[in-house]
Amino acid sequence: MARIVVTRPLIEGGLSGLRESHTVTVCDPPDGSSRSEEELIALTDGADVLLSILADPVTERLFEARSGLQMVAQYAVGVDNIDLEAAEVHDVAVTHTPGVLTDATADMTWALLLAVARHVPAADQHVRDGHFERWETTLMLGMELSRKTIGIVGLGRIGAAVARRALGFGMDVVYHNRHRANPTIERQTSARYVDLDDLLATSDVVSLHCPHNEDSHHLIDAAALERMKSSAILVNTARGPVVDENALVDALETDEIAGAGLDVFEEEPDVHPGLLEQDRVVVAPHLGSATTDARMRMAQMCTASIEAFLDGAENVPHRLV
Repeated sequence: MARIVVTRPLIEGGLSGLRESHTVTVCDPPDGSSRSEEELIALTDGADVLLSILADPVTERLFEARSGLQMVAQYAVGVDNIDLEAAEVHDVAVTHTPGVLTDATADMTWALLLAVARHVPAADQHVRDGHFERWETTLMLGMELSRKTIGIVGLGRIGAAVARRALGFGMDVVYHNRHRANPTIERQTSARYVDLDDLLATSDVVSLHCPHNEDSHHLIDAAALERMKSSAILVNTARGPVVDENALVDALETDEIAGAGLDVFEEEPDVHPGLLEQDRVVVAPHLGSATTDARMRMAQMCTASIEAFLDGAENVPHRLV
């Protein structure tokens, strides 16, 4: 019987399979804050398996301090928070949950895009505040998406799902990747490959779906924002540090771009105060995968990976290390 430490409560029933055969300890910070490295080390005392989230600092120090730890099951697609090289050195298996949150995150991208384009939060507040007295000809005029261009940075699973939805809105799709996408994906999404400068200059909507790494850190900086149309909208459901938030605030204040929809932030859970002051910005608390279906599938994938690893299976599902 293994001891499994889960750093946040998961969806009801998601861990039922593990509880039948192992000792499962589910933790939650009393103040809801993220854990420090020291706190995570203390939490994993005696643990065989750690079920982690993106906010957990799974570092080399943790692996050194917890030599009995055999596995980290990440409840996310990204593994930015995990030192994969250190995990390999310390012979700790690492898995993640790819694929299952594609549609949920693509839907969230469109929710943010539509909210910004049609001033949905401001319109809702306008009615709630009792200001809706009559139909107005010029009230909260927004962007019509049909016949506009959406530029997708990162045509992976989620980017392609966003592109397919764009076709239903009658939009033209351009994209940029480090490497050109499979021709089949290009045909399915009617997406045209362009360089990043061209994408920024010609897109009415720029939607970010790339991973965060050294190359993509502050990919959208002051220079990139300056290249965008003044009427364009930026949407980020990828990773916060892909966008330089200081530069984004400046671009919004000087009308370099029209608005932004953000589900992720540079210093989560902190949000740049300048973004909160902008009524042209719609923000969400990292809800990309927040559907009942997606979160249940993520829990089930973690459970399946953990069970396979503990059973000594040769092929552990979704194993990275």
